[in-house]
Amino acid sequence: MTNLLLLGFLPSGSEWIIIGLLILLLFGGKKIPELMKGLGKGVKSFKDGVNEAKEEINKAKDEVDAADSTKTDSTKSDSAKKE
Repeated sequence: MTNLLLLGFLPSGSEWIIIGLLILLLFGGKKIPELMKGLGKGVKSFKDGVNEAKEEINKAKDEVDAADSTKTDSTKSDSAKKE
């Protein structure tokens, strides 16, 4: 139900045209490419940050898994020595 309410507030086709014209009037034709370039750099920076965070999480997970497997291996060898 909430999704349907949110869809009611999104602009339709003709409203997007009006929004585009307002942006063109406010910023001018020369400024829009600069704004889009800045927006693209921001999106790229955000994606790089997300990928870096994923790599750090995976690295930490691998280290924990390696420590657990080492601990498990040493426990198995200790129990084998006791027998």
